[in-house]
Amino acid sequence: MGPPQIAARRAAPHSPDRLDRDRQAAPQVFERLRGMIIALELPPGSPLSRAALAGQFGVSSTPIRDALMRLEEEGLVDVFPQYATVVSRVDVRLAQQAHFLRQAVELEIVRGLAIKHDEKFVAELNATIARQQQFAKAGEFEKFMAADNEFHGQLYVAADKQDIWTLVRSRSGHSERLRRLHLPSPGKAQDIVRHHKLIVKAIDAGDPDAAQQHLRTHLSGTLSELAQIRARYPEYLSD
Repeated sequence: MGPPQIAARRAAPHSPDRLDRDRQAAPQVFERLRGMIIALELPPGSPLSRAALAGQFGVSSTPIRDALMRLEEEGLVDVFPQYATVVSRVDVRLAQQAHFLRQAVELEIVRGLAIKHDEKFVAELNATIARQQQFAKAGEFEKFMAADNEFHGQLYVAADKQDIWTLVRSRSGHSERLRRLHLPSPGKAQDIVRHHKLIVKAIDAGDPDAAQQHLRTHLSGTLSELAQIRARYPEYLSD
């Protein structure tokens, strides 16, 4: 079974050859390819030709090699020397470890934010949730996921833990792909929005216990449906 059918409705990505010439090429190629892998535009098993990628992005082989090395470090591609480079299958074990790391960190973050209670910050979170609702209604799931990451990134920034957010994101490629597989399921996007609202409501009320409870429920949603995801996409997952 291929990628979720909802993917056909997303907006077309920017042409990959439009790199910013004022920035180094390798990080941009990495960001583009990572985004395409997470969005399942490059599903598990997709071959990645270095020569074809160099032509696609209009760069030499060196930035392509460097980008693929970073993707390999995150476990998003498998490199078979002298043979092929392919997009990796979703590693369930790594997804579970990333979930453990993220939950441990974010439980402490939302607790601290609830104790701190900043009305301006609460308003910023609610504005992000409003954008999420719009994207969900429009079926724009790539934008929805970007807004979801923005919401969680705001929590880390407010807690002055931006560097930890960067670390968490670098370990979350497999769990993000699981979420992307699960997102088109009926009611999933609405559940995410509802959980975000409950988290923010608890922070606004200065209730750290409730904030942690709602966050724990929120982050466990996809893994709790692992059996169903595996049944639908068995060729995409590995243990």
